[in-house]
Amino acid sequence: MMSPSAKSHRDHAASRPPLRPVITNGYGIDADFIIYRLEEAGATLLALPSGGYSTRLRSSSLEIVHTALEAYGWTDARIRPAVPSADKIDRMDEAMSWIGLIPLDRYVLRRVVGARSLVHPVTDRHLYPWRRLGKALGADHKAVQRWHAQGIAFIVDALRAA
Repeated sequence: MMSPSAKSHRDHAASRPPLRPVITNGYGIDADFIIYRLEEAGATLLALPSGGYSTRLRSSSLEIVHTALEAYGWTDARIRPAVPSADKIDRMDEAMSWIGLIPLDRYVLRRVVGARSLVHPVTDRHLYPWRRLGKALGADHKAVQRWHAQGIAFIVDALRAA
């Protein structure tokens, strides 16, 4: 039987909008499309496995500790998103490269756009809300929202010109 949290996650995942097609020409590229693709790329990035097999994990753990923990019913169960497909990773690479279209002297805009693109792949929540970004940058959250819009505008203009 499926747990209630797994069922609600499955229902939530089914309610997500379908992937928008990749637009190869400059027509139809707007701020909403860029934000959607950057957030999709951020979720893909966070869904990637953090590392492969390592002997460090096996050699540093004591078997008696694991046995004791398992005897008391302790489990380290964490919900992990599915490993993204190769197509999603390619789309992620393309979208993340767009941040480089923001001029180098506007590095704060790059940081804001990059931070806002990080969306948790399971909960679909931004890792850095506006107020948290504002606090980290020492600015008002409304200013951070304007900077994000400016950064997205740089990307839209550059992609339309290409």
